[in-house]
Amino acid sequence: MLTFFGLTSFESVEPGISFTSSNTWLTFDTQSRFLEYVIHAGIYYGPTSLKTELCLKGKQMMYDVCQKQGIPYRNCKKWILAQDEQQHEQLDKTHEFTKSIGVPTHFISLTEAAAREPDVLARNAVLESPTTGIIDSHTYMAYLEADFQSKGGDLACHTEVVSIEPLASGSQGYQVKTTSPSGEGSSITAETLINSAGLAAVPLSNSILPRDRHMKPYYAKGSYYSYTAPHPKPKTLIYPAPSTGAAGLGTHLTMDMTGALRFGPDVEWVDDPNDLSVNEERLSPALDEIKTYLPSINREKVQLDYAGIRPKLGKGSAVARGKGDGFSDFYIKKEEGFAGFINLLGIESPGLTSSLAIADMVEDLLYK
Repeated sequence: MLTFFGLTSFESVEPGISFTSSNTWLTFDTQSRFLEYVIHAGIYYGPTSLKTELCLKGKQMMYDVCQKQGIPYRNCKKWILAQDEQQHEQLDKTHEFTKSIGVPTHFISLTEAAAREPDVLARNAVLESPTTGIIDSHTYMAYLEADFQSKGGDLACHTEVVSIEPLASGSQGYQVKTTSPSGEGSSITAETLINSAGLAAVPLSNSILPRDRHMKPYYAKGSYYSYTAPHPKPKTLIYPAPSTGAAGLGTHLTMDMTGALRFGPDVEWVDDPNDLSVNEERLSPALDEIKTYLPSINREKVQLDYAGIRPKLGKGSAVARGKGDGFSDFYIKKEEGFAGFINLLGIESPGLTSSLAIADMVEDLLYK
């Protein structure tokens, strides 16, 4: 088995050889160079999507693994804020939807919100998601790497895939040619091929499938902003109400396991998946959005930090609202006519939260 990975957990999938193209730290490759720490509740993705199904299952699996393996995490909860009546109506719809899929959310009074997070401004309503949290994703990926290798898996970092040739449409395996950083070439034939290559997944898929089954990759760069002042210091994740049709969830407030605040991401469409430059022009509008819910923020202490890129399958809404919103689901499929070839495309958020459930799904596709 060969796996070209960008995000999917190794757990539950039969050991083989996994290739990464660049970084030694797995979390950079596996999260499409996007350091996602949030354990998502699964409230934005519609009633029937794979994103909802796998996020709900994966969230519980992730909390269980963290507890059993001692992986640092925190169930810090999330607030979604409404600043006017129109946004409140959106939160009402979100709340009704979460009840329909069995995800707990509840409104808290503005008085309670002010007491718990006095620096956070909510003018109209606050919807709390109690199952949202954060995870030390580096430790999580290190655990998965060690688990994979302890079960006989081999990991080839800094290995570029040059070509993949299906042998008799995959019935006789796949011949994969690679090169190392020194330019040394090698070839291996595998019975099973799993494409979970993150930003490179669609181009890799297009190199194997016929032209009429090609897909177009879209790259959504998001900039993150660090905050160096000691105050304000919320302890809850803060999200603005999502805008209709927006490709992201707004410039929200998260924190890492040390409590350090960061803001982001925004959305900037780029053509180059290697374009990780941070754009100073993005800072001012981000600050304006942050001030709507954290008015005491010291603008001078908010700095451009880093950028990441999400592998998307379209430019539609990040929130599933119904037909015509352009919402793109995960694409996880055993490709017809190509024996043993599993494709995982568009594995953006909530990919990290879903990762263990994705691995279970891949195992089912292969062996059940």
